[in-house]
This record gives sequence, structure tokens and C-alpha cells, in this order.
Amino acid sequence: QVQLVESGGGLVQPGGSLGLSCVASGSIFSISRMGWYRQAPGKQRELVATINSAGSTNSADAVKGRFTISRDNAKNTVYLQMNNMKPEDTAVYYCNLYCWQVGPEDYWGQGTQVTVSS
Repeated sequence: QVQLVESGGGLVQPGGSLGLSCVASGSIFSISRMGWYRQAPGKQRELVATINSAGSTNSADAVKGRFTISRDNAKNTVYLQMNNMKPEDTAVYYCNLYCWQVGPEDYWGQGTQVTVSS
């Protein structure tokens, strides 16, 4: 069983920056694809960015050039650096771990609120 604990959410002004962290328990972090997703009020959860075990990244068009996902396997931690933030970035941000061993393993954090407002 894996537990994911996010931190770093809060209130930021438009144009500002915020960093999120997610620490994973267990031993499969280094072989897992890690991701950040978000869900705004009244909307479906959507992909923000992912990073696979080799370090290759993928991000949504809405955040390209502004958000950066990274990982530190020694610390079992994935990060999301958010720059030039916009009010439409306001959402609950969730950390995700996905791994395939004998079958799929898919875990979610509890979420952290990010609010972009002046």
C-alpha cells in the first residue's frame, strides 16, 4: 500500500509562483509514473503534468511553459513548480502514482487547495 502526502498549497496572487510537493511511502516510487491532476469546482478532474520513471514529462497545454514537474527518487518526492499563475489555475491539486507490476497500481493523495486571487 502506498500513501501520498501533498503539501505546499495556498493562496497566491495572479502572476505569482507556488510549489507543490508530494511524498510517497513504500518502495515503488522510482519505478512509477507520477502525476499532478487538478479539479476546479463544478469541473472534472484533469491532468496537469506527469513524469515517468525515466524522467520524461508531459503536461497539459493550459500549463505548458508555466508549470514544471520534477522528481527526486532518493526522497520519494515529486514536485510541481507553478509560475505565472492565473485565476483559472484555482483548484484542488492531487498527486497520483501509477505503476504496473503484476497488475495496475493507482494511488491518489488527499489533495491540496491552490487559490489564485488578488
